[in-house]
Amino acid sequence: MRLRPFFLLLCAVNVSAQVSPADKFQSSEDQIKTLADQQRQILSTLNDIKQLLAANAAVRSAPQPPAPPSAMATRDESFRGDSGATVVIVEYADFECPYCGQYEHETFPQLSKDYIQTGKVKYFYRDLPLPMHAHAMGAARAARCAGEQGKYWEMHDSLFAKQNAIREADMPGRAQELGLDAAKFAECLSSDRHTEEIKQSAAEAQKIGIGGTPTFFIGKVDANGDVTNLKTIIGMRPYDAFKSAIDDSLAQAAKAN
Repeated sequence: MRLRPFFLLLCAVNVSAQVSPADKFQSSEDQIKTLADQQRQILSTLNDIKQLLAANAAVRSAPQPPAPPSAMATRDESFRGDSGATVVIVEYADFECPYCGQYEHETFPQLSKDYIQTGKVKYFYRDLPLPMHAHAMGAARAARCAGEQGKYWEMHDSLFAKQNAIREADMPGRAQELGLDAAKFAECLSSDRHTEEIKQSAAEAQKIGIGGTPTFFIGKVDANGDVTNLKTIIGMRPYDAFKSAIDDSLAQAAKAN
């Protein structure tokens, strides 16, 4: 009788220590689930770190807007808009550049409607054919050759409308579509006479520090006809980015007058 409590205690310990196969299996499943959850958390954290590092690298490698010059002279250049406009946009672009084409189709039409066609802004286009674009120089020359017959902007628009067809062999067809004198246009292209002007435009862009297309400068026209208080916009940007810069320049021009 004296051993009974101790015996009962041993029995209790023995019963609690015994684990059924089903319990062992369930315990293993729980451990596996816990490990899987931990692994997912680790992978998620590593993915977050990877994305953060990639974002930081993109910021470091992204082209920085060039510092705008103190003033730009635009006299004797072809432009769109009213000659009395108080604000100017100067675009440096490449006829083969896909981002330039995207800007031309998605952003420019609204800018033209709100600012150029209303007489508030004069718009200038300057050539910056990039070395990796084999047909950009020829397209720039074609636009200037069309300009000899008063169709510069028509050719400009045509080239951006069909960027996949700007080889030299495509130009006679474009000239015909625009109603150009085919012989005069062909003579201009073969003469190579606008090449130096285009190279000079590219050299000026490099001197300013422009590294890619499209790049834009927006400013107000001063009393001497130069463009001052310039702001820089680089790359394909939405309409609102231009609107803000233009409205600010318009406000500065209004105060000056």
